[in-house]
Amino acid sequence: MNHMARRGLAIATLAALLSTAAACQSGNGETPETKAPVPGVTDSEVVFGAHVPLTGPAAAGYSKIYPAMNAYFQYINSKGGVNGRKITYKYVDDGYNPATTQTVVKKLVLEDHVFAILNGLGTPTHTGVLDFLKQEKVPDLFVASGSLSWNQPSKYPGTFAFQVDYTTEAKILATYVKTTWPGKKVCHFGQNDDFGQNSLAGFTQILGDSGIVAKQTYVTTNTDVTAQVGALKAAGCEVVALATVPGFTALVMGKSAQLGFKPQWIGSGVGGDYLTVSTSLGAAKGLLEGFVTAGYLPAASDATDPWNVMFKKINDEFNKGAPYDGNAIYGMSVGYLTVQALQAAGKDLTREGIIKAVEKGGFKGPGLTPVQYSGSSHAGYSGVRLSKVTAGVQSYFGPVFTSDQDKGAVKEYTSPAIVPPADGVPPVS
Repeated sequence: MNHMARRGLAIATLAALLSTAAACQSGNGETPETKAPVPGVTDSEVVFGAHVPLTGPAAAGYSKIYPAMNAYFQYINSKGGVNGRKITYKYVDDGYNPATTQTVVKKLVLEDHVFAILNGLGTPTHTGVLDFLKQEKVPDLFVASGSLSWNQPSKYPGTFAFQVDYTTEAKILATYVKTTWPGKKVCHFGQNDDFGQNSLAGFTQILGDSGIVAKQTYVTTNTDVTAQVGALKAAGCEVVALATVPGFTALVMGKSAQLGFKPQWIGSGVGGDYLTVSTSLGAAKGLLEGFVTAGYLPAASDATDPWNVMFKKINDEFNKGAPYDGNAIYGMSVGYLTVQALQAAGKDLTREGIIKAVEKGGFKGPGLTPVQYSGSSHAGYSGVRLSKVTAGVQSYFGPVFTSDQDKGAVKEYTSPAIVPPADGVPPVS
């Protein structure tokens, strides 16, 4: 064979090899054998991460959420995990400090390579990592805050809320105020961020701008609320609506008692768990008598609720017997929803896949109303039931109500509650 013939054969052989390789490639240029791994996912494990306030101004109560959620995951792991994968949950303290949150989340994503951020807590803290998580295409599941920011699917396609948004909750609380205490001077005390602002917007929708006699705010870095309480007292407030984390619920009530100010308190469920706030108040826990708040999960005081029976058993076994309160219920409820999402995403787990699975919706669990996930809504629970502290016991009363963040009416919700599975593992739909 001459030189030119050999050269032609070599070129033809190379072309054939290249053609075969191209035919085997996937759409992103990867062969099935070299498909890029999904961060945080192996055949035997899926790893989630979260920024949480184990210390700092929001630690009271909230620090209990994550051991409880992890306890539920450990229970699921004892049953074989989800699709053969055990769940690992890395929750890291950020002290409820937005600057620390950014450091924590970047490490979880860039160094620990978690699959998703799960139930990162706090309005001021989580707001600062939204753009980073979007940039890195990391699913941002079930944020622990009621800010409206989490329900922006066109802007943040990977972020999903969990709890009732603050405006919806406030509209329902304000409707109760309007019908129960007509003519009373209503005032508002809230956190100086989306939490307080969204809550105030809900109260204003129902009561009108003139229906709020005085408005005061606080920042979490300053625990002296003397001036704000003094201003509320001077304004003659008879009903004070709170948009506060548990530590500040206790602070404002305690300071008010010192100044001889005794309004009717009504507040967001975010800072309304009786066991948490009463622990902070200590000997002054009697100040909570008559406190009205809202919730969307089973009440911790109801030992007969089947979800409480199930969750408490898991808590006792897998959470070292930690106190069972609203924070434990919250953590386990998020855990239950997470397992449902993993089931829906299937064995071939990807970041894109779990987002699509959550958007498909249809999840049924311990909440008093349904979650609202779809392609056009990343909102969490849709309504609340009111509770009241009587003789040191916080109990629900009246019907469950739903509404929305806009101009929708407050409506009674009458669908029956869902019964949990006997083995505590969500059924595969």
